[in-house]
Amino acid sequence: MVARTASGDCVFYHRHSGLCVIHRDLGEPMLPATCRHFPRLAVRDARGTFISLTHYCPTAAASLFREDVAIEIVESPPAFPDAAYQGLVVTNEDWPPLLRPDVLADPDSYTAWEWHMVARCADPRLSPEGVIATLDRDARSVRAVTPVTGASITNAIARLPLDGVGRAVPETLDSSLADHAEAMQAVPDEWRPEPDASDLADVYVRDVRPAWSAWNAPLKRYLAAKAFASWTAYQGRGFLTIVRGLDAALALVRVEAARQCRDARRALDAALLQEAFRQADFALNHLAAGDELAELWSKVEA
Repeated sequence: MVARTASGDCVFYHRHSGLCVIHRDLGEPMLPATCRHFPRLAVRDARGTFISLTHYCPTAAASLFREDVAIEIVESPPAFPDAAYQGLVVTNEDWPPLLRPDVLADPDSYTAWEWHMVARCADPRLSPEGVIATLDRDARSVRAVTPVTGASITNAIARLPLDGVGRAVPETLDSSLADHAEAMQAVPDEWRPEPDASDLADVYVRDVRPAWSAWNAPLKRYLAAKAFASWTAYQGRGFLTIVRGLDAALALVRVEAARQCRDARRALDAALLQEAFRQADFALNHLAAGDELAELWSKVEA
């Protein structure tokens, strides 16, 4: 992590020119790894390199509100040319993702599940909460397949119902606050923020929940970004763990949205939701230890 000034800027940021001093004077190769790769989140395994984004980056967060592109997995996009992206590296000696704690998925069946998760996020009939409920049902169905082979897992995914599962927006913030508190357990003590839940429950009911469904599209884009190139797939204990991580991420956005509305003293709008995405991903991607989050979320496999 790069040090910051009292105003919150990177110590290498030249405010007058808007340039990074290292990049300006020494060139891109001398940038710290976090600066060369941010906001990319990469997974490299036997299948290739898979890249998602951390939405702590303001530009990445703003992209969730785009309406000119579909929610889909894109191969070799111009924005991500072939390069040695740093991230989670899975070697040939490492296990592939788990279907459930006692069964491995093979690369082809996990790829099918990854595409399935993103497709559910793209389904216009589903709300964000409906995406989670549907994927939970789907994961429980697929993990029960016997006999277990890569082909049987892939076939089970292909046979899943086309219809989704409906789920209403939570009436209270209680469960989301519990998910937030759980995620904070994975943050090292020296980085863990002080608890700040004052008035959030009331603000959620008044300023967040009534406007929440108006932002289904960016919320589902956020879930799709979490489902793709997932570190939790390799650090957790099964398909259900991945879905649990998506549910927790959405919960953190609810909590951060309530915090933004409280501090701004207005109802949820695009600007406040964008900041909520940023703060949720700051906690999940930059403060918390991913393997510890996966361990916490893996409790669902029991």
